[in-house]
Amino acid sequence: MIRINNLSLTYPSGVKALASTSLTFRTGEFTVLLGPSGAGKSSLLHCLNLLNAPSTGQVYVDGLGELKTTQLVRRHRLRTGMIFQQHQLIGRYSAFDNVLAGRIGYHGVLRGLLPLPWSDKILALTCLEQVGLADKALVRVDRLSGGEQQRVGIARALAQQPQLVLADEPVASLDPTTASHVLSLLHDICKKQQLTTIVSLHQVNFAKQFADRIIGLAAGHVMFDGTADELSTDTLERIYSRPPRENQPEHTVAVKVLGTASAQLAPLPQQ
Repeated sequence: MIRINNLSLTYPSGVKALASTSLTFRTGEFTVLLGPSGAGKSSLLHCLNLLNAPSTGQVYVDGLGELKTTQLVRRHRLRTGMIFQQHQLIGRYSAFDNVLAGRIGYHGVLRGLLPLPWSDKILALTCLEQVGLADKALVRVDRLSGGEQQRVGIARALAQQPQLVLADEPVASLDPTTASHVLSLLHDICKKQQLTTIVSLHQVNFAKQFADRIIGLAAGHVMFDGTADELSTDTLERIYSRPPRENQPEHTVAVKVLGTASAQLAPLPQQ
């Protein structure tokens, strides 16, 4: 469904977030990117949607080919649902309005100034029902719990009617019980709809529980690519004990590089 070829990412600061990497993600597969903070998980996810422009390499998408023009990138983003650790919701808006925002990309700028059509509103309510929040559609999201807010984020991604779902540490801020519930919900929905799903996680137990495929990263390198049954203790030790990446001070290894340079939206490629 999506393939990267010799893709790498080095930030302007000189930090090498991702070494040259080639991977193929198959349709309907639920993949977990596993590794410590600063391993390159978020950088890889953001390159898959070109929110970060890769330093080298290409991204290929089924039905679109290589993402090398502005138009192709926009089409890819339109059919890619993003789920974030900090939800990225508008607190004063209701759950319904936040989910409905997932439809804005399907309309022109002028059309976006008018109320969205009934079909979009029905879809938004259906997505809220899928995540078990239909009864809280009109509640402001800043009055919802963390787990409920993340479910709104999932519903908003589903409202795009995506073919690809990218989830960046979606349960990192949740307690273990809530995190398990949210991941189980996301997994069940994506498998039922045959959505290609790529999720970055810290938790090994969740990766083993939900993933069809696990890709282990450390210091920007792929250390493992296989099933949960193939993930050995020795491999986990290699993933979580790798030395600091080149050009990065040792004391910053545990800090996500996403928090600085990659927070800026990469410009779209020129046609």
